[in-house]
Amino acid sequence: MSEGRSIGAVKPATMHFDTPLRCASGASIDSYDLMYETYGVLNAARSNAVLVCHALNASHHVAGYYDDLAGTGSRKGADNIGWWDNMIGPGKPLDTDRFFVLGVNNLGGCFGSTGPASINPATGQAYGSSFPVVTVEDWVEAQARLADRLGIARFAAVMGGSLGAMQSLQWTIGYPERVANALAVAAAPKLSAQNIAFNEVARQAITTDPDFHGGNFYAHGVIPRRGLRLARMIGHITYLSNDAMMEKFGRSLRSGSVNFHFDVDFEVESYLRHQGDKFADYFDANTYLLITRALDYFDPGAAHGGSLSQAFARAQARYLVISFTSDWRFSPLQSRELVKSLLDNRLDVSYAEIDAPHGHDAFLLEDPRYHALVRVYFDNIFAGL
Repeated sequence: MSEGRSIGAVKPATMHFDTPLRCASGASIDSYDLMYETYGVLNAARSNAVLVCHALNASHHVAGYYDDLAGTGSRKGADNIGWWDNMIGPGKPLDTDRFFVLGVNNLGGCFGSTGPASINPATGQAYGSSFPVVTVEDWVEAQARLADRLGIARFAAVMGGSLGAMQSLQWTIGYPERVANALAVAAAPKLSAQNIAFNEVARQAITTDPDFHGGNFYAHGVIPRRGLRLARMIGHITYLSNDAMMEKFGRSLRSGSVNFHFDVDFEVESYLRHQGDKFADYFDANTYLLITRALDYFDPGAAHGGSLSQAFARAQARYLVISFTSDWRFSPLQSRELVKSLLDNRLDVSYAEIDAPHGHDAFLLEDPRYHALVRVYFDNIFAGL
């Protein structure tokens, strides 16, 4: 276990916005709620705030636990412990005795922020398929509005892993003067064709489920459970490395012998089905479509003729970029491409490529080298406050 202790029981809060948010697609969301959590104390200078951005199936619930699930945005089956609890808390690498930490459930989410399952005030019905496609840029815009409301003009750091790392990078592009440091863990400046392909297969699993009803399944009182299960199973395979799967499951048989049927024989099959079932209990199908599309569309170099270096020309932040050798979904090669683009702009960049066997999910785990690196980086940030 990492040093430090749990932040303890926490409670989320909701902020309502009436100013329309114009999305990159051209659509507008006229009013919306953002659910968020904060940990620690904002100092008098308001200079110690850290924004933690979440990945695909996570939320505002970054650390601590809930004494009561009522009003938290959590659903049955969602873990009560914050998704990055091993990283954030008193005495942990991101120390809440030093920093004021903010976690936000992004627009389009299914954990309390306005999303497809929310009621559209214009119709009195769930948004469903009418909810606009949102992008990483849209999320960062909404996060900036929340920061304004909280009186945070500049973040000491914006931090995230995977899709969260994309948001941290976009902050330094879209709001360069408002970010002192960006931590991008298991990052990719854009998805590869293979990654987009995996996302499309997962989306097809959902949209072809007979219970999907074109995204308006809420009115039918059903959930496209089979599609969600398959989408999660596909995704979960890509988050793990072959070595991690072999170490955890190998070719172990549940009953000890082959049964010559098409139900579960291997332990790895049982694991994937369990993950799929659990996911289908708490995650919204339309939210899954939205978030994977946001992943696909993120490409900061596209507006600069494909030049990632030019995309970061206005950036001012210092960067910590961390990759993991066994992460074949967001590979170290992509992190090195990012680092080169930052160095092309003579930015202050630290890069670590950690030899870890856990695949993409390594950013969520307690690798002591990884946590020590983040701890030292935040120690240096705190020393400069």
